[in-house]
Amino acid sequence: MTDAQTVLIAGGSGFIGTELISQLREHGHRVVVLVRHATHHPDERMWDPDAGWLNPETIERADAVINLSGASISRLPWTLSYKRTILESRVNATTTLATAIRKASKPPAVFLSGSAVGFYGDRPGEVLTEQSSVGDGFLPKVVDAWESASREVSPATRVTNFRTGVVIGNGGLVNTLKLITKLGGAGPLGSGAQHWPWISLYDEAAGIRHLLDSSLSGPVNLCAPNPATAGDVMKTIARLEHRPYWLPAPSWAIKGALADAGRELILADQNQSSQLLAADGFDFRDTSLDETLEQALGRNPQVA
Repeated sequence: MTDAQTVLIAGGSGFIGTELISQLREHGHRVVVLVRHATHHPDERMWDPDAGWLNPETIERADAVINLSGASISRLPWTLSYKRTILESRVNATTTLATAIRKASKPPAVFLSGSAVGFYGDRPGEVLTEQSSVGDGFLPKVVDAWESASREVSPATRVTNFRTGVVIGNGGLVNTLKLITKLGGAGPLGSGAQHWPWISLYDEAAGIRHLLDSSLSGPVNLCAPNPATAGDVMKTIARLEHRPYWLPAPSWAIKGALADAGRELILADQNQSSQLLAADGFDFRDTSLDETLEQALGRNPQVA
């Protein structure tokens, strides 16, 4: 966005949300955060997505809305109860926001709603673009429902769904993989050849900021332009942590221990393309997996 605007964010306290809010404020925007508890800051507003409640004035005072809400998919195991939480936390929040936008007398110009590479499922041998079809499995069904809920808005509001993969920064999945490596467990996850679409935390937030001012609508892949495999990620972390890369975790063991989570989070092959975002003029800051992991692990701090 060229001019300073008011951006309403749902899910702003998480890994991505914290970085995004920081970048938006650095660029002069006012950020208002939706919270489920009593407000403690002038730029907080209460809402109850499970009950479908949001004060209409909150939406009408926003120039743009960004939805990052959703229970973590990296929390394991995926019990039947937690699967419902994964689905409902996304659909309920998105439906609440979309309904408020649709009913608003002055709807925001832009609604950016989170999505995930999980839409595509396990697709070995394919390059996945925004035109690729929905895959099979639990996560594709969740993401499809999540995106569908975002479209029920005012015709005056542009809707864009940013499909995110593995976000690499100081926190999130990297902390889990670092701990596994320190304990001597680094090694091939299944074959290790499956593509893990990745993006730095900085570029994830910068990409979302770019989409605020873009004309793109519908799904947009958010991933670095240089693909990497699970083996690439684990080998690099092992090297940076001075630990061996040797202990394989066979596919049958991962599936047996984690069921759908193992199949869809760890073993899925997803060679996601970011060409649409690049063609729209987004300039990735972080294109090297090694350097991005070095920065995330504190080996090579980068000054933005």
